[in-house]
Amino acid sequence: MATCIFVSDLHGNISKYERLFNLIEKERPGYVFLGGDLLPHEHLVRKTVDIAHKDFIGNYLYKNFLRLKEKLGTDYPKIFIILGNDDARFEEASVLSVAAQDIWIYLHNRRMQMDNFDFYGYANIPPSPFLLKDWERYDVSRFVDPGCVAPEEGQFTVPVAQEEIKYTTIEKDLTQLTKDNDLDRSIFLFHAPPYQTTLDRAALDGMEIDHCPLDVHIGSIAIKRFIENRQPLITLHGHVHESARITGKWRDKIGRTHCFSAAHEGQELVVIRFDPEVPEKAERLLIS
Repeated sequence: MATCIFVSDLHGNISKYERLFNLIEKERPGYVFLGGDLLPHEHLVRKTVDIAHKDFIGNYLYKNFLRLKEKLGTDYPKIFIILGNDDARFEEASVLSVAAQDIWIYLHNRRMQMDNFDFYGYANIPPSPFLLKDWERYDVSRFVDPGCVAPEEGQFTVPVAQEEIKYTTIEKDLTQLTKDNDLDRSIFLFHAPPYQTTLDRAALDGMEIDHCPLDVHIGSIAIKRFIENRQPLITLHGHVHESARITGKWRDKIGRTHCFSAAHEGQELVVIRFDPEVPEKAERLLIS
C-alpha cells in the first residue's frame, strides 16, 4: 500500500493548508486523512454559536483539492475526511457535495474497503465545555464531567431528535458501525483520542469547578474500550492540541493497535506519515 499522511485540527489556517497542498504535490502519497476541526472557528466561542458563514469548503478547500486533482492526475491520492467538534454540522452538506464529485471521501460513521484495508471514520467527541454540540455524544453513559455542558443543554446547527441527543452514545455508535467485522486490517479516523493515554492530556492541572478537580484526560472512554476490545490496526486522532507538548508523545499503543495524534498547538503543520504495513515506523513531521 502507498504512503499515508494524516493531519488534523487545521482550523481554517490557510498557511497550514498551503503547506499540506505543497507536501501532497511533492510526495504524492496514496492516502491523505483529514481528522476534523478543519474549518475556521473564530465565529465559535464559549458563549455563542452564532455562525457567520463564509463557505470555506466551497471557496477554498474544494478549489484547491480540485486544482491538485487536475495537476496530479492518476497520482491524486484518496482523501478521507471527517469534521470535528469546532466544525458546524450544517457544513456537512457541502462536504457531501464535494465528495459526490470524487474529490474526497466523507468517512464519518462509514466503512470503506480498499487495497485490502478497511477504513472507518467517526467524528463525535464526549461532552465538552462548549455550547456547539453538533459533533458531541454522551460517551458510555449520561455522565458529564464537571465543567462540561450536557448535549441536550447545548446548541445544534441542524435539527436532531431529542431522543437521539439524550440516549445515543459513542459506545453504541461504534458497536453499530463495526458490528462483528474483522478489524485486523482496519484504519480508524477519529477526532477524539482514547481516554487516559498520552494523546488526550489537557492543560487542566490544578483547575477546579465547585471545588471538584477537573480530569486532565479528556478523551473518550468508549474509544479506549473499543480499541482495547476490538484491536484495530491503526487509529488516528486529534482534538487535544496541547497533549503532545505536555506528554512529549504523539503516539501510543493499546495492545496491538498503533494510535497516532496529529493535534498540535504551534504554528507548524504537523503531519503523521505512515505505511500501514509497518505502522511501527510512522514518523511525525513539523513543517514550518
